[in-house]
Amino acid sequence: MIKLTNVDKLKGAIKEKRLTPEKVAESIGIDKSTMYRKLSNGGEDFTIKQADAITKILGLTGDEAQAIFFSQFVA
Repeated sequence: MIKLTNVDKLKGAIKEKRLTPEKVAESIGIDKSTMYRKLSNGGEDFTIKQADAITKILGLTGDEAQAIFFSQFVA
């Protein structure tokens, strides 16, 4: 299985912004348990809409978002 989301980078970005996964979950409209499940599953089931919302909340650049949410490409 290919995991597209680099969870370690995502967690780092959340921490850098002095946020918590709970706050990010609340901001994107999902339950904190759902957020933790997504993180523990390698981030494989973040939707594009959720990834976009997280990108905006964390103030990520396009390159940063790509490095987090599309860390591996399928050829």
